[in-house]
Amino acid sequence: MQQLINQLNHFNEQNFPKQLVTKSLENKLLNPSEISEYLLFKEHKYSRNLVYKDINFEVLLVCWQPGQTAPIHGHEGEKCWMRIESGSLQISNYNLISEKPLKLEKISQIDLDPGALDGPAEIHSVRNVSDKKAISLHIYTKPFEECDVFYPEKGIIERKSLGYDSVDKIPCRIN
Repeated sequence: MQQLINQLNHFNEQNFPKQLVTKSLENKLLNPSEISEYLLFKEHKYSRNLVYKDINFEVLLVCWQPGQTAPIHGHEGEKCWMRIESGSLQISNYNLISEKPLKLEKISQIDLDPGALDGPAEIHSVRNVSDKKAISLHIYTKPFEECDVFYPEKGIIERKSLGYDSVDKIPCRIN
């Protein structure tokens, strides 16, 4: 994990060049023994587990039970990458056509297996469509504490505060 953080600090000096960051993350996996202490699976929602954060970027491990979904959401215009560490996840990417009335266009839907990378993503949803647990690595440049969540069926966009389910291997709240 420290090697990844060191590499991201190096990329920060170059403003996280998309092609270089993507190439460095493609088809690689973290050592399961390095990440096991960060993993917290929750019964009713996916969990966001903070591994590292500074003013330039943050690294999370997100744990997904079968069927758990992150709604359609944005990333505040920041660069972000997601890599599947174990299991498989379905990613749906969208373009925002208009806010009023809310109109989104699904531009792709892909199933990703371990080592596969999605990003940098603007607006997407993530779902564990398998019958097994999944783990994904998330890297966000310029960490953000809120994001837009899109509800096309209701025609609304809501601001959602983001939190963590664990920080540095310690559970931090009950949900």
